Amino acid sequence: MTDITTHQASRRRLLIALAITCTFMIIQLFGAYYANSLAVLADAGHLFIHNSSLFIALIASAVAVKLAKTYHDGYQKAELTGGLINGTLYLLISSFIIFKGSERFFEHHHGETLAINTFVMSSVAAIGFLFHATAAWVLYKGRKDSINVYAVFLHTFFDLLSTVSTFIASVIIHFTGWLVVDLLSSMLISVFVLFTGLKLIYHCLKGLLFAKPRLPSLKKIEAAMLKIEHIENVHNLTVKAVDERFIVGAHVVLKHACTIEKHDEMCRFEIEKMLKTQFKVSDSVLQVEASGCQH
Repeated sequence: MTDITTHQASRRRLLIALAITCTFMIIQLFGAYYANSLAVLADAGHLFIHNSSLFIALIASAVAVKLAKTYHDGYQKAELTGGLINGTLYLLISSFIIFKGSERFFEHHHGETLAINTFVMSSVAAIGFLFHATAAWVLYKGRKDSINVYAVFLHTFFDLLSTVSTFIASVIIHFTGWLVVDLLSSMLISVFVLFTGLKLIYHCLKGLLFAKPRLPSLKKIEAAMLKIEHIENVHNLTVKAVDERFIVGAHVVLKHACTIEKHDEMCRFEIEKMLKTQFKVSDSVLQVEASGCQH
Protein backbone atom coordinates (compact mmCIF):
# COMPACT_ATOMS: atom_id res chain seq x y z
CA MET A 1 0.00 0.00 0.00
CA THR A 2 1.43 3.42 -0.93
CA ASP A 3 1.85 6.33 1.51
CA ILE A 4 -1.04 8.20 -0.12
CA THR A 5 -3.40 5.23 -0.03
CA THR A 6 -2.47 4.44 3.57
CA HIS A 7 -3.13 7.97 4.80
CA GLN A 8 -6.35 8.34 2.85
CA ALA A 9 -7.57 5.13 4.52
CA SER A 10 -6.48 6.51 7.91
CA ARG A 11 -8.44 9.71 7.28
CA ARG A 12 -11.58 7.74 6.41
CA ARG A 13 -11.30 5.77 9.65
CA LEU A 14 -10.88 8.98 11.65
CA LEU A 15 -13.92 10.54 9.97
CA ILE A 16 -16.09 7.53 10.80
CA ALA A 17 -14.87 7.53 14.41
CA LEU A 18 -15.55 11.27 14.70
CA ALA A 19 -19.12 10.85 13.47
CA ILE A 20 -19.76 8.07 15.99
CA THR A 21 -18.27 9.87 19.00
CA CYS A 22 -19.95 13.20 18.18
CA THR A 23 -23.32 11.47 18.10
CA PHE A 24 -22.75 9.90 21.50
CA MET A 25 -21.35 13.15 22.93
CA ILE A 26 -24.76 14.78 22.45
CA ILE A 27 -26.46 11.87 24.22
CA GLN A 28 -23.90 11.96 27.03
CA LEU A 29 -24.27 15.70 27.65
CA PHE A 30 -27.99 15.23 28.32
CA GLY A 31 -27.28 12.14 30.40
CA ALA A 32 -24.65 13.94 32.49
CA TYR A 33 -27.11 16.69 33.32
CA TYR A 34 -29.95 14.38 34.38
CA ALA A 35 -27.77 11.76 36.14
CA ASN A 36 -25.92 14.35 38.26
CA SER A 37 -22.90 12.02 38.21
CA LEU A 38 -19.29 13.25 38.26
CA ALA A 39 -18.18 10.15 36.35
CA VAL A 40 -20.66 10.85 33.54
CA LEU A 41 -19.85 14.57 33.63
CA ALA A 42 -16.13 13.81 33.42
CA ASP A 43 -16.79 11.47 30.50
CA ALA A 44 -18.85 14.13 28.74
CA GLY A 45 -16.15 16.79 29.09
CA HIS A 46 -13.51 14.24 28.24
CA LEU A 47 -15.39 13.19 25.13
CA PHE A 48 -15.67 16.81 24.01
CA ILE A 49 -11.86 17.15 24.16
CA HIS A 50 -11.56 13.69 22.61
CA ASN A 51 -13.50 14.94 19.59
CA SER A 52 -11.29 18.02 19.49
CA SER A 53 -8.20 15.82 19.48
CA LEU A 54 -9.78 13.66 16.79
CA PHE A 55 -10.32 16.79 14.71
CA ILE A 56 -6.63 17.64 15.18
CA ALA A 57 -5.74 14.12 14.07
CA LEU A 58 -7.85 14.62 10.94
CA ILE A 59 -6.02 17.86 10.14
CA ALA A 60 -2.67 16.12 10.63
CA SER A 61 -3.83 13.25 8.43
CA ALA A 62 -4.92 15.70 5.69
CA VAL A 63 -1.51 17.39 5.85
CA ALA A 64 0.08 13.94 5.71
CA VAL A 65 -1.76 13.09 2.49
CA LYS A 66 -0.72 16.40 0.92
CA LEU A 67 2.92 15.90 1.88
CA ALA A 68 2.83 12.25 0.85
CA LYS A 69 1.98 13.36 -2.70
CA THR A 70 5.56 14.62 -2.93
CA TYR A 71 6.65 11.03 -2.15
CA HIS A 72 8.67 12.20 0.84
CA ASP A 73 8.42 10.96 4.44
CA GLY A 74 7.99 14.48 5.85
CA TYR A 75 4.38 13.52 6.61
CA GLN A 76 5.68 11.71 9.71
CA LYS A 77 6.49 15.03 11.37
CA ALA A 78 2.97 16.29 10.71
CA GLU A 79 1.48 13.19 12.29
CA LEU A 80 3.87 13.27 15.26
CA THR A 81 2.97 16.90 15.89
CA GLY A 82 -0.73 16.03 15.83
CA GLY A 83 -0.07 13.17 18.23
CA LEU A 84 1.85 15.52 20.55
CA ILE A 85 -1.13 17.91 20.69
CA ASN A 86 -3.40 14.95 21.44
CA GLY A 87 -1.11 13.86 24.28
CA THR A 88 -1.16 17.36 25.76
CA LEU A 89 -4.96 17.31 25.67
CA TYR A 90 -4.90 14.02 27.57
CA LEU A 91 -2.94 15.71 30.37
CA LEU A 92 -5.42 18.59 30.46
CA ILE A 93 -8.30 16.11 30.64
CA SER A 94 -6.77 14.21 33.56
CA SER A 95 -6.02 17.45 35.43
CA PHE A 96 -9.64 18.59 35.00
CA ILE A 97 -11.03 15.28 36.25
CA ILE A 98 -8.70 15.26 39.28
CA PHE A 99 -9.72 18.83 40.13
CA LYS A 100 -13.44 18.08 39.86
CA GLY A 101 -13.01 14.85 41.82
CA SER A 102 -11.17 16.64 44.63
CA GLU A 103 -13.85 19.32 44.72
CA ARG A 104 -16.63 16.72 44.94
CA PHE A 105 -14.67 14.79 47.61
CA PHE A 106 -14.47 17.83 49.92
CA GLU A 107 -18.17 18.48 49.38
CA HIS A 108 -18.90 14.87 50.30
CA HIS A 109 -16.62 15.10 53.34
CA HIS A 110 -18.60 18.08 54.63
CA GLY A 111 -21.90 16.30 54.10
CA GLU A 112 -22.85 18.16 50.93
CA THR A 113 -23.99 15.26 48.77
CA LEU A 114 -26.01 15.32 45.57
CA ALA A 115 -28.48 12.64 44.53
CA ILE A 116 -27.33 10.54 41.59
CA ASN A 117 -29.80 9.10 39.09
CA THR A 118 -28.31 5.63 38.71
CA PHE A 119 -30.80 4.59 36.01
CA VAL A 120 -29.73 7.41 33.69
CA MET A 121 -26.10 6.87 34.64
CA SER A 122 -26.18 3.16 33.77
CA SER A 123 -28.24 3.70 30.60
CA VAL A 124 -25.79 6.31 29.26
CA ALA A 125 -22.88 3.99 30.09
CA ALA A 126 -24.50 1.05 28.26
CA ILE A 127 -25.24 3.14 25.16
CA GLY A 128 -21.73 4.56 25.29
CA PHE A 129 -20.26 1.07 25.35
CA LEU A 130 -21.94 0.27 22.03
CA PHE A 131 -20.87 3.53 20.41
CA HIS A 132 -17.25 3.33 21.57
CA ALA A 133 -16.96 -0.37 20.72
CA THR A 134 -17.99 0.44 17.15
CA ALA A 135 -15.51 3.33 16.89
CA ALA A 136 -12.71 1.22 18.42
CA TRP A 137 -13.36 -1.58 15.92
CA VAL A 138 -13.14 0.87 12.99
CA LEU A 139 -9.85 2.30 14.27
CA TYR A 140 -8.30 -1.03 15.34
CA LYS A 141 -7.63 -2.18 11.78
CA GLY A 142 -5.64 0.96 10.91
CA ARG A 143 -3.80 1.51 14.20
CA LYS A 144 -0.45 0.30 12.78
CA ASP A 145 -0.58 2.55 9.71
CA SER A 146 -0.76 5.93 11.44
CA ILE A 147 0.37 7.38 14.78
CA ASN A 148 -2.81 9.46 14.90
CA VAL A 149 -5.10 6.50 14.27
CA TYR A 150 -3.16 4.69 17.02
CA ALA A 151 -3.56 7.66 19.38
CA VAL A 152 -7.30 7.94 18.72
CA PHE A 153 -7.69 4.15 19.02
CA LEU A 154 -6.07 4.27 22.48
CA HIS A 155 -8.36 7.12 23.44
CA THR A 156 -11.44 5.31 22.15
CA PHE A 157 -10.43 2.07 23.87
CA PHE A 158 -10.09 4.04 27.08
CA ASP A 159 -13.59 5.47 26.49
CA LEU A 160 -14.82 1.90 26.16
CA LEU A 161 -13.27 0.96 29.51
CA SER A 162 -14.61 4.10 31.16
CA THR A 163 -18.18 3.20 30.16
CA VAL A 164 -17.71 -0.19 31.83
CA SER A 165 -16.33 1.54 34.94
CA THR A 166 -19.25 3.99 34.99
CA PHE A 167 -21.81 1.21 34.54
CA ILE A 168 -20.33 -0.81 37.42
CA ALA A 169 -20.23 2.34 39.58
CA SER A 170 -23.91 3.03 38.87
CA VAL A 171 -24.89 -0.51 39.88
CA ILE A 172 -22.90 -0.29 43.14
CA ILE A 173 -24.38 3.12 43.99
CA HIS A 174 -27.90 1.88 43.24
CA PHE A 175 -27.67 -1.09 45.61
CA THR A 176 -25.44 0.37 48.33
CA GLY A 177 -25.89 4.12 48.19
CA TRP A 178 -22.10 4.61 48.34
CA LEU A 179 -21.78 7.89 46.43
CA VAL A 180 -18.01 7.85 46.94
CA VAL A 181 -17.87 5.14 44.25
CA ASP A 182 -18.70 7.86 41.72
CA LEU A 183 -15.57 9.74 42.84
CA LEU A 184 -13.40 6.64 42.70
CA SER A 185 -14.65 5.89 39.18
CA SER A 186 -13.77 9.41 38.00
CA MET A 187 -10.30 9.16 39.60
CA LEU A 188 -9.72 5.84 37.85
CA ILE A 189 -10.53 7.57 34.59
CA SER A 190 -8.05 10.38 35.32
CA VAL A 191 -5.17 8.00 36.12
CA PHE A 192 -5.67 6.10 32.87
CA VAL A 193 -5.85 9.32 30.84
CA LEU A 194 -2.70 10.64 32.52
CA PHE A 195 -0.75 7.46 31.79
CA THR A 196 -1.92 7.38 28.16
CA GLY A 197 -1.05 11.05 27.63
CA LEU A 198 2.46 10.71 29.07
CA LYS A 199 3.12 7.63 26.95
CA LEU A 200 1.95 9.32 23.76
CA ILE A 201 3.90 12.52 24.46
CA TYR A 202 7.06 10.49 25.07
CA HIS A 203 6.61 8.61 21.79
CA CYS A 204 6.00 11.80 19.77
CA LEU A 205 8.84 13.78 21.38
CA LYS A 206 11.19 10.88 20.73
CA GLY A 207 10.20 10.90 17.06
CA LEU A 208 10.48 14.70 16.73
CA LEU A 209 13.60 15.44 18.81
CA PHE A 210 15.59 12.33 18.03
CA ALA A 211 14.77 12.34 14.35
CA LYS A 212 16.23 10.12 11.71
CA PRO A 213 19.22 11.34 9.70
CA ARG A 214 18.51 14.13 7.23
CA LEU A 215 17.29 12.61 4.00
CA PRO A 216 18.98 13.26 0.67
CA SER A 217 17.20 15.73 -1.62
CA LEU A 218 14.66 14.09 -3.92
CA LYS A 219 15.35 16.65 -6.63
CA LYS A 220 19.07 15.95 -6.53
CA ILE A 221 18.53 12.19 -6.67
CA GLU A 222 16.15 12.54 -9.61
CA ALA A 223 18.55 14.87 -11.46
CA ALA A 224 21.42 12.44 -10.91
CA MET A 225 19.33 9.52 -12.20
CA LEU A 226 18.33 11.41 -15.35
CA LYS A 227 21.99 12.04 -16.14
CA ILE A 228 22.51 8.31 -16.52
CA GLU A 229 22.44 7.17 -20.12
CA HIS A 230 19.45 5.08 -21.21
CA ILE A 231 17.02 6.56 -18.63
CA GLU A 232 14.08 8.45 -20.11
CA ASN A 233 12.36 9.54 -16.89
CA VAL A 234 11.90 8.75 -13.21
CA HIS A 235 8.65 8.82 -11.21
CA ASN A 236 7.21 7.68 -7.86
CA LEU A 237 10.56 8.54 -6.30
CA THR A 238 10.73 7.96 -2.53
CA VAL A 239 13.46 8.19 0.08
CA LYS A 240 13.23 7.14 3.71
CA ALA A 241 15.49 6.28 6.64
CA VAL A 242 15.18 2.86 8.29
CA ASP A 243 17.50 2.06 11.19
CA GLU A 244 19.80 4.91 10.10
CA ARG A 245 19.99 3.50 6.57
CA PHE A 246 18.71 5.39 3.54
CA ILE A 247 16.41 3.49 1.20
CA VAL A 248 15.43 4.86 -2.21
CA GLY A 249 12.51 3.59 -4.23
CA ALA A 250 11.71 4.61 -7.80
CA HIS A 251 10.03 3.66 -11.05
CA VAL A 252 12.69 4.04 -13.74
CA VAL A 253 11.60 4.29 -17.39
CA LEU A 254 14.20 3.26 -19.93
CA LYS A 255 14.48 4.63 -23.44
CA HIS A 256 12.82 2.50 -26.09
CA ALA A 257 16.08 1.33 -27.63
CA CYS A 258 17.41 0.18 -24.27
CA THR A 259 14.42 -2.01 -23.57
CA ILE A 260 14.87 -3.72 -26.91
CA GLU A 261 18.53 -4.34 -26.20
CA LYS A 262 17.66 -5.51 -22.68
CA HIS A 263 19.83 -3.08 -20.75
CA ASP A 264 17.69 -3.46 -17.64
CA GLU A 265 20.31 -4.99 -15.37
CA MET A 266 23.08 -2.69 -16.57
CA CYS A 267 20.97 0.40 -15.91
CA ARG A 268 19.97 -0.91 -12.49
CA PHE A 269 23.64 -1.46 -11.63
CA GLU A 270 24.56 2.08 -12.74
CA ILE A 271 21.75 3.60 -10.66
CA GLU A 272 22.73 1.62 -7.55
CA LYS A 273 26.37 2.60 -8.00
CA MET A 274 25.46 6.29 -8.37
CA LEU A 275 23.21 6.23 -5.30
CA LYS A 276 25.94 4.65 -3.20
CA THR A 277 28.77 6.97 -4.28
CA GLN A 278 26.86 10.28 -4.40
CA PHE A 279 24.21 9.87 -1.70
CA LYS A 280 25.53 7.04 0.52
CA VAL A 281 22.43 4.98 -0.25
CA SER A 282 23.20 1.28 -0.13
CA ASP A 283 19.63 -0.02 -0.39
CA SER A 284 17.16 0.67 -3.16
CA VAL A 285 13.94 -0.71 -4.59
CA LEU A 286 13.84 -0.01 -8.30
CA GLN A 287 11.12 -0.92 -10.76
CA VAL A 288 12.55 -0.75 -14.26
CA GLU A 289 9.91 -0.07 -16.93
CA ALA A 290 9.81 0.11 -20.69
CA SER A 291 9.09 3.42 -22.37
CA GLY A 292 5.33 4.02 -22.53
CA CYS A 293 4.56 1.64 -19.65
CA GLN A 294 1.76 3.05 -17.50
CA HIS A 295 2.59 2.25 -13.82
